[in-house]
Amino acid sequence: MDAGFEAHLRADEVEFDAADAELLRAVDEQGSLNRAADALGRSYSRAHQRLTALEDALGPLVARQRGGSGGGGSRLTDEARDLLTRFERLRAEFTGTAEVEETVLSGSVVAREGELATVETPAGRVRALAPATDAEDVQVAIRADAVTLHAPDDAPAAEATSARNRFAGTVAAIDAGEQVARVFVDVDADATLAALVTMSSVEKLDLAAGSDVVASFKATATRASPRE
Repeated sequence: MDAGFEAHLRADEVEFDAADAELLRAVDEQGSLNRAADALGRSYSRAHQRLTALEDALGPLVARQRGGSGGGGSRLTDEARDLLTRFERLRAEFTGTAEVEETVLSGSVVAREGELATVETPAGRVRALAPATDAEDVQVAIRADAVTLHAPDDAPAAEATSARNRFAGTVAAIDAGEQVARVFVDVDADATLAALVTMSSVEKLDLAAGSDVVASFKATATRASPRE
C-alpha cells in the first residue's frame, strides 16, 4: 500500500480520480455515455465497465432514459454532482497546498549524467534534474506532492519503480485537513521530508507520529539549483 499525491476519492477499494471526473462531465455535456466516450476518445465498452464499477462502489451516478420521443440519453444524478463537487474541493486543496509546500536540501554534486545530477545531501544521495547549472554547491527542492509514502513491508524494490530516490524514515508529525494531510517524515537527524497525501491514505497506512515509512520520489520531479 502506498500514499501517492494524485487527488482521488476512495470507496470499497475503488478510487475515483481525474479520469473518472472527466468521464462524468462528458456525460453531462454530451447527454449520453456513448457520445461521452467518443468525445474523450475512449471505447464505449471500457467507459461502460468503468461506470459500472464506480456505481457498484458509489451508488447511481448516471440516470439512463431509453428511446421515447426525446430519443433517450443519460444525465448525472444528484449523487454524481455531489461527487464531482467533493472531488474538485479535494483537488483544489491539493493544489493550494502543493504550491507552497516543498522540502529544500543543501548538498554537493558528486556526479552528472546529462540533465541529471547526483547530489550528496544530509539525507543521503538524491538524483535530481539540474539542466541549467554547472554549480557544485546546490540546493535540491522536493515538492510535497511528488513524495510517495509506503509501508516498509510493502515498499517496491528500487529496480521495480521509476522513483529511484528512496529514504527510510519516521513520521514526525501529521498536519491533517478535511481531505488532505501534510505528513512530515524525518529521514535524517538534519532532514525532514514533507509529503502531501489524502486522509484516506493516512488511514490505510495507519500513519501516526513514530510510524516507520519509506518515502520515494522521482528524479524528474526534483530540481537542483545553485545554492544561495
